[in-house]
Amino acid sequence: MEDKLSIRVNLADRYYPLKIDRKDEERIRRAAKLINEKILQYKKRYIDKDIQDFMAMAALQFVTRVLELEEKQEENEMIDRIREISRDLETYLEKSN
Repeated sequence: MEDKLSIRVNLADRYYPLKIDRKDEERIRRAAKLINEKILQYKKRYIDKDIQDFMAMAALQFVTRVLELEEKQEENEMIDRIREISRDLETYLEKSN
């Protein structure tokens, strides 16, 4: 049986009930904190916008960062694969001599 936990997460002064795996609680609360901090930064910078704009801008910033990290991970995997092929090629060439 999965260990589920019911929590309420505050995002932009609204509470959202979530049922999560207990192991994810700290990550989810930290994510909510980062979102709220980013929204607060936008509130201070852009007085004439509403909370929807701040949420959208925060979402865009965080998703852009996730995509950057995914691209970097793909590059690292490709580099690892090239190294592996290079080692295999070196081993093959040594055996051929």
